[in-house]
Amino acid sequence: QVQLVESGGGLVQPGGTLRLSCAASGITFSAYTMGWYRQAPGEERELVARISSGANANYADSVKGRFTISRDNPKKTVFLQMNNLKPEDTAVYYCNAQVAIGTYWGQGTQVTVSS
Repeated sequence: QVQLVESGGGLVQPGGTLRLSCAASGITFSAYTMGWYRQAPGEERELVARISSGANANYADSVKGRFTISRDNPKKTVFLQMNNLKPEDTAVYYCNAQVAIGTYWGQGTQVTVSS
């Protein structure tokens, strides 16, 4: 059974930082491209960042220079370090695991940026 469990969301002031974690089980983690997506109310889900099995990362333009994605294969965990958070970063953040034969999603964690 595949599980992706996100943690680390919460309420933070503009300019603040958060670190999201996603712990995976039931998959050969090192073979998967891992990603973070987000969905704000009334908006479509969008890619924030992803990191390949070879640790190549790419980012949405809106978060470049502020967010960093990383992975720890032995711990089967992917992280999203979010710095200089802005109100427009407010959304539910979802962890994603993807290979050619399928994709899996976590349940999401709420990030709210507000003063």
